[in-house]
Amino acid sequence: MRAYRLHAFSGPDGLRRDDVAEPRLGPGQALVRVRACSLNYRDLLVAKGLYNRNLPLPLAPLSDGAGEVVSVAPGVSRVRPNDRVAAAFMPGWVAGSVSDAKARTALGGGGIGMLSELVAIDAEGLVPIPAHLSFEEAATLPCAAVTAWHALYAEGGIKPGDTILTQGTGGVSLFATQLARLAGARVIITSSRDDKIERARALGATDAINYKTTPEWDKAVRELTGGAGVDHVVELGGAGTLPRSIKSVRTGGCISVIGVLAGGGEVNPMPILMRNIRLQGIYVGSRAMFEDLCRAIELHKLRPVVDRVFDFDQAVDALHYLESGAHFGKVVVRV
Repeated sequence: MRAYRLHAFSGPDGLRRDDVAEPRLGPGQALVRVRACSLNYRDLLVAKGLYNRNLPLPLAPLSDGAGEVVSVAPGVSRVRPNDRVAAAFMPGWVAGSVSDAKARTALGGGGIGMLSELVAIDAEGLVPIPAHLSFEEAATLPCAAVTAWHALYAEGGIKPGDTILTQGTGGVSLFATQLARLAGARVIITSSRDDKIERARALGATDAINYKTTPEWDKAVRELTGGAGVDHVVELGGAGTLPRSIKSVRTGGCISVIGVLAGGGEVNPMPILMRNIRLQGIYVGSRAMFEDLCRAIELHKLRPVVDRVFDFDQAVDALHYLESGAHFGKVVVRV
């Protein structure tokens, strides 16, 4: 079968399409024919050796994929052949709190990777996908959408009338926009491009700030909220943007720390202490959160934002495109 493997930590060009043996089912596993995969910034970090350079090569890449069940091991009843499913980011994290052992089951980081025609995976980590979604749309859910759900609902306790701030127009940010609007919340989004801002408004963002033309965007956030600050920040920049996020959130508010897109920087912890701000690290989420998310998507017929779909032979080009930052929403590879 055809499958991609990372052979060198040299970025997207370290990926190579190989012919490998079809996987054999182990106890408790299901064989899934992958129909589509989506890309995340983490996949770039893995490919460049910035995620963990000690990972063994060749490495099976990508965490996000959707497809249909081909067969199951004896005793498996959670899924059946022909079921349309997506794999949870961490198949071993079914519910409850995360642990080191559960985190080690994350896909695309040294074990099973989804950029392959067939994968054998723990059936307990598979989730039925909403009927109205294509495989390309469903493949965007396991990392970005579950992360946004975890931040806003599982940890954030979002409610009608809340105001959230989210950064950029990548997958997590746009899912956060869509999911926050479902809850009746106000959404402020930042971007470096006015054309992306207009597309975000069409998606449901109620306010937007161009951080290139307004570098002190925290002051603009304060003005938009009458000086109070937002209830919740979906923090995707990391240490480079966290100081302004702290200034943007209200006293007693919450900042969900998710990404590292803006690089390093220094953070003064004093305002966090004095203003009773909660910093919550968000590492994707459990299968149970994924199932809750899918019920909401099914009920509201929400559709993920897919920027561009690449063919399987163009997987390296897809990663380069993600690296360029030109995308609005998710980048997908059709298997």
